[in-house]
Amino acid sequence: MSRILIIGSEGQLGSELSSFFSKIMDPSNIFLSDIKDESSSILTYNKLDALSYNELKTFVKSYRISHIYHLAAILSAKGETNPMKTWNLNMNSLLNVLELGKNKLIDKIFWPSSISVFGINSEKVNTRQNSVKDPTTVYGISKLAGERWCEYYNMVYNVDVRSVRFPGIISSNTLPGGGTTDYAVEIFHSFIKNEDFKCFLSENTMLPMIYIDDAIESIWKLMNSDKQNLTIKSSYNISAFSISPKIIFDELKKINSDFKIIYSPDKRQSIADSWPDTVEDSQARKDWNWKEKFSLKQTIKEMLRKLN
Repeated sequence: MSRILIIGSEGQLGSELSSFFSKIMDPSNIFLSDIKDESSSILTYNKLDALSYNELKTFVKSYRISHIYHLAAILSAKGETNPMKTWNLNMNSLLNVLELGKNKLIDKIFWPSSISVFGINSEKVNTRQNSVKDPTTVYGISKLAGERWCEYYNMVYNVDVRSVRFPGIISSNTLPGGGTTDYAVEIFHSFIKNEDFKCFLSENTMLPMIYIDDAIESIWKLMNSDKQNLTIKSSYNISAFSISPKIIFDELKKINSDFKIIYSPDKRQSIADSWPDTVEDSQARKDWNWKEKFSLKQTIKEMLRKLN
């Protein structure tokens, strides 16, 4: 029986992942950790410093952890306010987890990468798995370096670490945490409150997105796939749909014609402009049968249902 540790359990992805696991696993085999003093979950929670290898090692050995889902990170826009702190957390916490795998203290690792690894010289449309990667943010730089480390530990030390390059994730469970695609969550909160929405990206900025349920499903499918079928040892491209602020606004305006949007691009615009419009993810579909379930319209329906 697997015993899992979710590092970064209180964030957008971690909170939803722990909820998912609690429905399919014995809760006594699920352990959560973050830097907060307390968790919003009823599952077993411990405040852990992911930058301390010894602290992680002690916890893993004490609770016989077999799988780690390492989600802790400082995101793209927030990361630009303190590059060295972002690099330290994003990079060294990952290396600590990889070292646990190298030392045979855990069996399997999941770590999320991001479309932020791509840059201005990558294709904008149908960005390929092996396209040029020249990130423009410290977040993207840390994710690209992380991909290389994951591949290295996989190839050299046979560490079973698996990863996907997430696009923007749309979810309702937690508030946005400092990412460049946060507008696609914030717009729903404004809509529900009958407030005008001030968008920090220009109206036609296209970005790949995915609904949270599909993001969780992708983790589950990848982690339960036969390792022999996984041809990518760094991180897999995945995507579900691509939207601009105008596209999602137009859909919401069909529901409430009084809803208004104000476009006020800020420093996040240049970050978004360096990322793909659409992503080509055929390798994930071939290797582990990745397939999204939620379209934009289905995502909107679910977001409004949950927020209401």
